[in-house]
Amino acid sequence: MNIIIIDDDPLVVESLKTIITASSIDILAVGYDGFQAIEQYTKYNPDLVLMDIRMEKMNGIEATRKILEIDSNAKILLLTTFQDEEYIASALSLGCKGYILKQNIKGIIPAINAIVSGNLVFDSKIISNFQSYSKKDIGIELSDRELDILLLVAEGLNNKEIAQKLFLSEGTVRNYISNMLEKLSLRDRTQLAIYYYKMKFGVEEN
Repeated sequence: MNIIIIDDDPLVVESLKTIITASSIDILAVGYDGFQAIEQYTKYNPDLVLMDIRMEKMNGIEATRKILEIDSNAKILLLTTFQDEEYIASALSLGCKGYILKQNIKGIIPAINAIVSGNLVFDSKIISNFQSYSKKDIGIELSDRELDILLLVAEGLNNKEIAQKLFLSEGTVRNYISNMLEKLSLRDRTQLAIYYYKMKFGVEEN
């Protein structure tokens, strides 16, 4: 696995390099603003971009937008100190794969591994803000059970974990998810999770 690190604070960059290299992840390059993120991504085509949001010259949200225009399959994990719903909504509307707080040092490596494996990742402190929801939040008529499953998909649980939590069979969970995908005209569970967060934060479709 290989990544690039983008953060406007050199001390943060060095700290991240120390943490990440200790986990046998290759760091192809580092950068200090959004322009360098785009340049490094184009040059190295990494498995993942670990990027700060608030940076001078070009911030992480705009850099994410530009990178995804270059490669719609790019995996980007945004790293910040701010639990700002506006940032979460913006990241999701673009197709960012994850959002984690800088102070969650222990969560960085698992988040990188999860996103490279194809999962959507949000910091547990952010997830905790999603526990209260309703049909009105989601904006479409889903059953209570479908809402239960949708939230757990959005939290990153797999079918087995959802089945255990809700005392259902895995087959039943698969059927619910298939029905929701059809009802919402979505392709896969990642899109399902993104859909939940977009509706939660009132993000308009592009």
